[in-house]
Amino acid sequence: MIGELKFAGPELDEATIDGVAEVLRSGQLSSGPWVRRLEADLSAFCGGRPVRVLSSATAAVEVALQLAGIGPGDEVITSASSFFTVLNMIVKVGAKPIFVECDLVTRNIDLAQVEAAITSATRAIMPTHYPGALVDMDALYGLARRHGLRVIEDAALVIGSRWKGSNIGAFGDLVTFSFHPNKNITSIEGGALVVTDESEARRAEALRFHGITYLPDRTRDVAFPGGKFNLPDVNARIGCAQLERLPEFLTKRRRLVDRYFQRLTSDPPCVLPPRPQSRSDDDYSWNMFCILLPLERMNMNRRQFRDALEARGIATGMSYEALHLCTLGRQHGGREGRFPNAERIARETVTLPLHTGMSEADVDRVCSAVIEVIAGSRR
Repeated sequence: MIGELKFAGPELDEATIDGVAEVLRSGQLSSGPWVRRLEADLSAFCGGRPVRVLSSATAAVEVALQLAGIGPGDEVITSASSFFTVLNMIVKVGAKPIFVECDLVTRNIDLAQVEAAITSATRAIMPTHYPGALVDMDALYGLARRHGLRVIEDAALVIGSRWKGSNIGAFGDLVTFSFHPNKNITSIEGGALVVTDESEARRAEALRFHGITYLPDRTRDVAFPGGKFNLPDVNARIGCAQLERLPEFLTKRRRLVDRYFQRLTSDPPCVLPPRPQSRSDDDYSWNMFCILLPLERMNMNRRQFRDALEARGIATGMSYEALHLCTLGRQHGGREGRFPNAERIARETVTLPLHTGMSEADVDRVCSAVIEVIAGSRR
């Protein structure tokens, strides 16, 4: 019997598991030496820029917004196609989300619409990078400089991706990463924030731990509201081991994605992600492989398609809903018809299995199932 193929998941080796046991035996369960090591390793990965780890990428986005001084009366421009974290944290700090369109294939934020949306209240741009296609960083930062805006990069999906030879996070402004179990590397739960200088790093440390700072006599003070977002050493120990294996993980992911592009040729065709130009094109880290279904030429809906794959033992995901059409997004001006690409993605997207535990035979199995289901439902 063919086994179940999960949608995503981490690869944890025995050495990492043994390392976790060592941390547990040490008695240092909260933030400690392994957090400091993970931050140092991530800083080296990001070209020496200061990095602080937190309990989630969501916490990293919230702290980034606070570091940028964004609050009530401010506007943050973001894509209508992203995960709910972006919208939630903008609203949580009291700012107003301003949605713009994305590209249908790359899913990148439309920078022309960003520029048109800038007002006197705009304080930041928050783009989301997608696997297989980064935002045009030169154009993004050129736009931000012209208008004096902060940039908060949602890089949750793309640790290991590069722009012109430099790792995402090694340049720019504020950059957030996710270490959720579905991401390229994991600390089970966790995230990281790359900041511009040590002053911001110290403020981030306070914001992730109750807003506490220390006075000269070592008594404590709180001057601004912080959260409780520190990462335990157990998680950091896993993160250190995972970061060491990132090149290995990325090689596996790229090989699986190559196979998807070779085999996924349905009739009618799906809209696929941007295809690498050559086998030497290793700038993209491929956390997900999202397709758009040709639903207008099928006699089933997306739920039925996903159910059909699940019946064949293949799990799928959905990335992402249109932010402006969720209940919270509608409370901030969202309505149907404003962003056709984001809305089409929300209707038609399906995320296929992609993780380092897969083989090329697993990809073949997924592709065969997708092709079979689409052909069987063709109008």
